[in-house]
Amino acid sequence: MNALNLPKSSEPGEAQITKLAVMAVGGQGGGVLTGWIEAMAREQGYAVQATSVAGVAQRTGATIYYLEMTPMTDQQPIFALAPSAGDVDILIAAEMMEVGRAIIRGFVTPDRTILIGSTHRALAVSEKMVPGDGIADAEEVHAAAEIAAQRLILADMEQLAIDEGSVISASLFGALAGAKALPFPRKAFEDAIRNSGKGVDTSLRAFNAGFDASQNGVTQPSQSEENESEIVGPANLMDEWQALLNRVKSMPPKVQQMVTAGLRKVVDFQECAYGAAYLDRLNSVLALDTAAQDWLLSVTAAKYIANAMAYDDIIRVADIKTRRPRFDRIRAEMGATQNQVMQLTEYFHPRAEEIAGLLPAKLGARIEGNRKAMARLDRWFGKGRRLRTDSLPAFCFLHVLGGLKSYRLKTRRHAVENEHLESWLTRSLAPITKDYALCVEMLRCRRLIKGYSDTHARGLTKFDSVMNGADMLKGRKDASEWVARLREAALKDPDGKELSGALETIRSFV
Repeated sequence: MNALNLPKSSEPGEAQITKLAVMAVGGQGGGVLTGWIEAMAREQGYAVQATSVAGVAQRTGATIYYLEMTPMTDQQPIFALAPSAGDVDILIAAEMMEVGRAIIRGFVTPDRTILIGSTHRALAVSEKMVPGDGIADAEEVHAAAEIAAQRLILADMEQLAIDEGSVISASLFGALAGAKALPFPRKAFEDAIRNSGKGVDTSLRAFNAGFDASQNGVTQPSQSEENESEIVGPANLMDEWQALLNRVKSMPPKVQQMVTAGLRKVVDFQECAYGAAYLDRLNSVLALDTAAQDWLLSVTAAKYIANAMAYDDIIRVADIKTRRPRFDRIRAEMGATQNQVMQLTEYFHPRAEEIAGLLPAKLGARIEGNRKAMARLDRWFGKGRRLRTDSLPAFCFLHVLGGLKSYRLKTRRHAVENEHLESWLTRSLAPITKDYALCVEMLRCRRLIKGYSDTHARGLTKFDSVMNGADMLKGRKDASEWVARLREAALKDPDGKELSGALETIRSFV
C-alpha cells in the first residue's frame, strides 16, 4: 500500500523510499516523535534510518529530524543522512515559523509534500530583539503553505496537547496518523506510544486530539472570546465601573471598542477614578476630532493614552508577578499537576531611578538631583536579586508591594509619567488645525516607550529623538510620512543606527 503520491522508481524491483522530516525546537519533543515513528515503522516490517541535524541554541533555528523508510526486502537500502530540497514526502513542523523555514529551504513542494504543522508561535530571538512588534506575520506563512504543499494540515497542536496534559509531539503524531500519509493502521501508532511506557495515557489523549484535528479540523476561538476579560469586584465598585462604561457608550461608535479596551487597562492598573481621568483626557481629544476623518485621531489616542497611563513601575511588576492567573499559566506551560510542587524564581535588578521613583514625589525629586544619593541607592539596590515566589516571605513581600496602588499616585515616578504624558499630548495635538495626519503619527510615537528599567530608558531616548524630528518636519506636506518612517526605524533597530541615519537625512533637507 502506497499512501503517498510519489514518483515511481525507474529501476525494476527497486523499493520506494518514504522520506519524512520533523522540524522542532527544544522542549517540543521532536526526538520523542521521531522515536515513535521509527519504532512503529520497524514494527511494521520496514527498514528505517533516523538522523538529526541540531539547530542553534536560543531559538535561532530548529533541529531537523530526518527519517527514511522502505519495506524490508532482501536488498540493502541506501538511505540519505539529511533532507534535500524538493525531495521530502512528509514534513512535520512543530511551530508556525518552522512551516515557513521549511518552505524557504525547499523541503515543501506541491508535487509531493504533505505538510503537517502547528499554528501556535514560539518566538524566535530575532523577533524578540526588535524594540517594537517584531512578530512575523503568520498569515503570510499560512498563505505560502497553501501554495507550496500538495496537502496541508494545520491546527494549534500545542494547545490540543496542553488541554490533554501532554506535549505537542503526541498531537503531531496523531495528526500524522489522521493524515493517512503512512501505510500503517491507527493501532500501530497507538502501540508505539504504549510501548514507550512514558506518559502513555496523556499522550494517547493528545494523540486522539491531533488525529481528530487532522481529519475534521478544529474551530478556532473568535477574537472576542480570546480577549474578553471580566471585570469583577464589590457592588459599590461595580457601580462605578458601570458608570464609566455608560460614559463610553455616549462616544462615537467607531471609538468605543478601543476606548473600552483602554479603560479596562487603566482601571486594572489603578482604580475607577483613574479610569475617569482617562476618559476626561480622551474627551479633550474627541473635541478636536470629526467623523469626516473617521475618528482616527481619537481611536489612536484611546490606545496610547491608556498605555501611557498604565506605565510599568515596580508596583505594577510586583502586582503582576503575584497574580493567580500567572501562576496557573506557568504551571500549565511547565506541565505541572496540582499534586506537584513548582518552584518559581523571579529575577529583579532595579536601578537607582526605580528606587527613587518609588519615593514620595518631592523627596524622590531631591534624591534624583543628588548624584551622591543616587550612587548610594545604586550600591544598595543595584545588585541583581532572585526571589523565590513559591516561598511565603518572598511572595508576601511582592504581594504587599503590588498592593500599593493608593500610594502610587503620590510617587516621584507617577509625577514624572504624568508630566511626560501631558507634554506628549500637547505636542502631538498642536498641529491639529493644519496637519491632522501628523497629529496621528505623533500620537503613535508613544509606542516607542514600554517596559521599565533599562528598556524604558532606551525607549524614552528614541521617543525624544523621533518627537524632535517631528518638530523639525512641521509645515511640510510629507511630515506625517517622515514621522512614520522615523518611528519604524526606531522600532526595527535596537542600536538606533537606522534612526540616526533617518534623522540625518531629515536634517539635510530641513
